[in-house]
Amino acid sequence: MSQVISLHRREEELIKEIAELSEQNFYACYQCGKCTSACPLTFAMDEPPHQILRFLQLGQAKRLIESRSPWACIGCLSCATYCPKGVDLARIMEALRTVHLRRLDAPFCYTQDDGERLSTLPQSALVAALRKVTW
Repeated sequence: MSQVISLHRREEELIKEIAELSEQNFYACYQCGKCTSACPLTFAMDEPPHQILRFLQLGQAKRLIESRSPWACIGCLSCATYCPKGVDLARIMEALRTVHLRRLDAPFCYTQDDGERLSTLPQSALVAALRKVTW
């Protein structure tokens, strides 16, 4: 029983961290599906955009951390443009990527041909960091 409570607390902490990083209210979404219909990369996602918000509402963040959908998001903001409630799903996707990278046991590492280390982050994380500076 204590293991179930411990898992539930970890899920709550994970959702709280995602909410703090994204600065978005998951519960504002009423599942209209406009974000999914506006997204140009839904075909590359295992969970469609509106389902990502639903899983967060239901407290199933661990499932999303393991999903490939946040990595498919290019941050084009089509979802935020069409959302009648103003939920910026691109920021939530970026928060999911950030939380995933924070929890990695062995970080990614890009090297040059001669073996010299270039970066410990995947390219999408570097692009997201640059986007934060230029926005």
